[in-house]
Amino acid sequence: MLFGIPKIENAVVQVMTYLIENETAALLVPARFLAQIHPHFREVMQLLAIQVADEARHIEVFTRRATLRGHELGLSTVGGQTSLKTLFDEPDFTLSSFLLSVLGEGTFLNLLWFLEAHAPDPITQRVSQLAAQDEARHVAFGMGHLQYQISLDPTIRQRLAAAVHRRFDALSQTTGLNEEVFDSLVLLAAKEWTPEAISQGFGKVQQLKDEMNQSRRARLQKLGFTAEEAENLSSLHTRNFM
Repeated sequence: MLFGIPKIENAVVQVMTYLIENETAALLVPARFLAQIHPHFREVMQLLAIQVADEARHIEVFTRRATLRGHELGLSTVGGQTSLKTLFDEPDFTLSSFLLSVLGEGTFLNLLWFLEAHAPDPITQRVSQLAAQDEARHVAFGMGHLQYQISLDPTIRQRLAAAVHRRFDALSQTTGLNEEVFDSLVLLAAKEWTPEAISQGFGKVQQLKDEMNQSRRARLQKLGFTAEEAENLSSLHTRNFM
């Protein structure tokens, strides 16, 4: 256990703050569409309600972990908030589901698995593991919804690609993932404050980013995009991960 190392604990607090911010957006997006569903489609309404409840639970447990040792929450940046706002502003459910569930939460799965693997304590490890299980369900629903929609109308792929490009253009002036979160991930992977360990931690975070890209490309190809199209769209996904 590394509870006793202040810099490690500070890194946990910063990452938890980042997760809280992103999970808040992941709660608000399905909640926005929930009220628009006709009660006849109760299964869909119930599923979105469960997603909202999942995200509310994630916010609670990430907040409890962040403040476990008496710390205040970490830094939130304008760039991160702008990135998440583009998800909430998307008015079309299919496009929103694609950007949030398939690309954003899909990328977050890799992040949560990374945190589980490099958690400095059992609590952080378990929280990351359980949150990943929930997010996997959200990604599966998003993929299933889009595969069904595309089977009815293959031209939807063009709209999905256009949504990625619009979001990329909207975020072109932002810096992406803030340095505090990136540095915190490096430190969590390093587990100690030495040049050698930090170098190894940096390499592990770079590997994480590669794994995120590979996972996005795989899901895009499952939706019928060519390998080249999937590579291009994945490269345009926000550097803020979500």
